[in-house]
Amino acid sequence: MSLALPSHAEDVKHWQWEQFEPFYAELQTRTLSADGVQQWLKDWSQLSNLLSEVFARARLANTQNTADEEAEAYLKNLLVTIFPPMSKAENALNKKLLESGFQPDGFEVPLKNIRADFDLFREENLELLTRTQALGMEYGKITGAQTVTWNGEEVTLQELQKVYEDQDRATRERAYRLSVDAWLKNREAINDVWMKLFQARQQIAANAGMNNFREYVWMQRKRFDYTPDDCATFHNAIEQVVVPAAQRILEKRRTALGYDTLRPWDLSVDPEGRPPLRPYETLDEFEEKAEMIFRRVDPRIGDYFATMRRERLLDLPNRKNKRVGAYCTRFATAQRPFIFMNAVGTQGDIRTLLHEAGHAFHGFEVVRLPYAQQQGYPIEFAEVASMSMELLAAPYLTQDEGGFFSPEEAARDRILHLEKIVLFWPYMAVVDAFQQWAYTHNDAALNPAECDAAWGELWTRFQPGVDYTGLEDYRVTGWHRKQHIFLYPFYYVDYGLAQLGAVQVWANALQDQAKAVEQYLHGLSLGYTASLPQLYAATGATFAFDVDTMGKAVELIEGTISDLERQLA
Repeated sequence: MSLALPSHAEDVKHWQWEQFEPFYAELQTRTLSADGVQQWLKDWSQLSNLLSEVFARARLANTQNTADEEAEAYLKNLLVTIFPPMSKAENALNKKLLESGFQPDGFEVPLKNIRADFDLFREENLELLTRTQALGMEYGKITGAQTVTWNGEEVTLQELQKVYEDQDRATRERAYRLSVDAWLKNREAINDVWMKLFQARQQIAANAGMNNFREYVWMQRKRFDYTPDDCATFHNAIEQVVVPAAQRILEKRRTALGYDTLRPWDLSVDPEGRPPLRPYETLDEFEEKAEMIFRRVDPRIGDYFATMRRERLLDLPNRKNKRVGAYCTRFATAQRPFIFMNAVGTQGDIRTLLHEAGHAFHGFEVVRLPYAQQQGYPIEFAEVASMSMELLAAPYLTQDEGGFFSPEEAARDRILHLEKIVLFWPYMAVVDAFQQWAYTHNDAALNPAECDAAWGELWTRFQPGVDYTGLEDYRVTGWHRKQHIFLYPFYYVDYGLAQLGAVQVWANALQDQAKAVEQYLHGLSLGYTASLPQLYAATGATFAFDVDTMGKAVELIEGTISDLERQLA
């Protein structure tokens, strides 16, 4: 038999738990057999996916307008009335499957994940988990509402990013200081959210019998293939190999600009005095050219993006009260991804869309797998999907390929992209090392001043080359501006590991683009049917942390930048 569930999440949007509970009860009481376990898993997947989409749509609505009180109240109600009993019911089904001893084909990794979830589950943590999600919403509300007055108009801090490309240094500094003031105005409010979050997270870990929240997250995120010590090895490799490369990039910029020192408002302006790249004028043009690029990468992903355009699965423009940042969510029952971002007309928008579209294509690929537990993937590999797409699309960004740029503009854009990869790794190390410190120094991390000091020390270690004189408070509160610390704890080293994987995918593409794309899509299609190292291998990459692998990646990037600079000379 199968469950007679509605087929659309909108049909159950306002259901109470009492309407969902009988479906869980039927799955719980059904007798499992070797012949029936597959149908049971399909029915469980149908139910889990339906509720997953209800929550995904609610979170999306809340981030699309953080001032929408109705959307906020709806999400909070879900977290209070649906999330706790759903979690208990899911845990009971986890237990039933584990005790059955059945393992369908392709279910080795999902069973390992289910075992981790079952071992970690504590009923007393449900209220605390709900509290952390509500605090994350509060952080999003604070940061999403930040605006400044620029030339007589109210603008978001995201819109202000365009001013940092202005050739007039005084104009850039004025805009930057306005942004600084906006963030520091909310310093105490953000500190308050942090302290409440930190206490809740440490209690969650204690309830689960863990020594600290880092240990809890390692199991929660199914990090079976690497350890915190591996992260420290990665940080050291970045310090040894990447930080000097980043300093070379910054010194080259300082010399070209002719300044005594680089200030933080000097990092986005073109150092050769060329006007900023403004690759599109309308969102329709933005979407149309993006679709052309994706079709050149691979017709299948071009069709995926066309589907997203046709079905209005894109929310691209920036606006007041829209949460900062970008992400791709998944509507599991509809089998569709949705891209959320804040486009303001800069070349950076292209990179953001390519990145989030990589996540979307991952979502399209895994729905071919039969069970919800297989349709996920490790976040360390999810970011390979997104970051590889940024690089695989590079050959098709020119206008003669249907893209945005002249050949000269494309070279400029690609240099900037590759430089940002190098500059990103040290920043990633700061973010990850900060979290490693915080959740292993409980008393100190509860004091925002201690957090400021720890961030400042890490910034000095990994981020030399920019002068923050007079901006010390803004510098040490940089952890306030990284939403992952508040919303997705320990989700940042994943970007660094994945970027190293993506550069390897790109290296393969330089030898054979078609084969690299084929391997890329194959890796995406595996979902949770393979381990993390196996997923990397499927894309033609190696899951690594070491100096040698990092050194080869940096050598390729710097060599390519030099080649592109010679083309522009």
